[in-house]
Amino acid sequence: MEEINDTHPSKKKGALGGLTSVFSGIPVLGWLLGALVAVILEHYLGDPLVDRIGLDKIPVLFGAVIILKKPLMIPGAAVFLLLIYVIPIAVVARAGKSFSNRLAGKLMEFPIAVPTLVHLGLLYGAIHIWSDVSAYRVLTLKLMFVAIMLTLSLNVINGYMGEFSCSHPGFMALGAYGASVFTVLLFSSDRLFGDPLLPEALGPFLFPVGLIFGGLIASLGALVIAIPSFRTRGDYLAIISLAFLFIVKSMIENLEFVGGPRGLSGQPNYANLPTVFIWAVLCVWIINNFVRSTLGKALNAVRDDEVAADAMTVNTRRTKMVAFMFAAFWAGVAGGLYAHVLRYVNPGTFGIQKLAEVLAMVYFGGLNSVYGSITGAVSLSLLGEALRPLEIFKWIIIPLLLILVMIFRPTGLIAFREFDVRKVMQPKSNSDDEV
Repeated sequence: MEEINDTHPSKKKGALGGLTSVFSGIPVLGWLLGALVAVILEHYLGDPLVDRIGLDKIPVLFGAVIILKKPLMIPGAAVFLLLIYVIPIAVVARAGKSFSNRLAGKLMEFPIAVPTLVHLGLLYGAIHIWSDVSAYRVLTLKLMFVAIMLTLSLNVINGYMGEFSCSHPGFMALGAYGASVFTVLLFSSDRLFGDPLLPEALGPFLFPVGLIFGGLIASLGALVIAIPSFRTRGDYLAIISLAFLFIVKSMIENLEFVGGPRGLSGQPNYANLPTVFIWAVLCVWIINNFVRSTLGKALNAVRDDEVAADAMTVNTRRTKMVAFMFAAFWAGVAGGLYAHVLRYVNPGTFGIQKLAEVLAMVYFGGLNSVYGSITGAVSLSLLGEALRPLEIFKWIIIPLLLILVMIFRPTGLIAFREFDVRKVMQPKSNSDDEV
């Protein structure tokens, strides 16, 4: 009996065990409320606090950029981070644990759409207030959401399907140029296309159609790869998809209709933060449902043993082609958003460096996992921005980090883990309170 008591979480020795027991049992809702309070504090008290602690301005990325640019500012940045983020989030989450658990329990009594919308509303509220500080934060968030979509779509192929594809920047380019031509031709006055064909007021409403158009073009491109490559076995998909990437890049560079090597500009400003956030949420939801569906399970069977899957009446070729075109569609949508976030697109963007970035996010976060894709995209996107002051040394640190992950976690940080929305939002047990 004494042995059982000694192993109880509340009896753990050490600072880490004590900290874990203090913050255990807090639902996601509690952490979101804490984050919302923290960004509100920064919004109203950030500037006065910055003046008092001697910083030039509010740290845009949690103090990382200030620390790397001006090491003497490390104490001030640490104080700001503690007073604005760490302490308020910890206090609100811990003090409101019982309330947030009760609220989460009440929300779970409703249809799943209700608690999902509440959690997403709190998340977007925190993100929106946080981004109000500077345009740089807004741009960083938009590119991060685009990276999540790209990473998830590539994980469908490289993770769930078990093939190695190098064609994603090509799909992204097709989607970016397809959506850009759609919006610029119809709603923008441009030197290449002339006056708009439709009233500009219709643009924001038809922008989703443009993104879907770009995604469909990318899917057609995927079909061009899938027909020859899925008749073969082994590493042929990697070779054919890499060739496809170079073909798409070279083709766009030689098409004066879309600006050639100079690129295409003049995209309307339709990709605001709420729009990009909604598309990223839709992408996560649809891809998560896809990989958990019967088709997704068939895809896993094909990955594990194609011969056995074929013997169990799985149409392996059709399954792989559908998954490949599905992933290409979302890469194309992400490319369309990317073009409208930057309001400029250039064929040089969609080369080997972009391929390396997306592959790094997939394998860093974890294969066969929606959690992993989100983690990889968010962490490497923010890390890349935080290390920007180091310039060329950034491209030494990030690869070293990836090498360490590949050594100690070959499948990535969070691999082979299902994303269950109900489990994420449900209230946590308060066993530590009861003891």
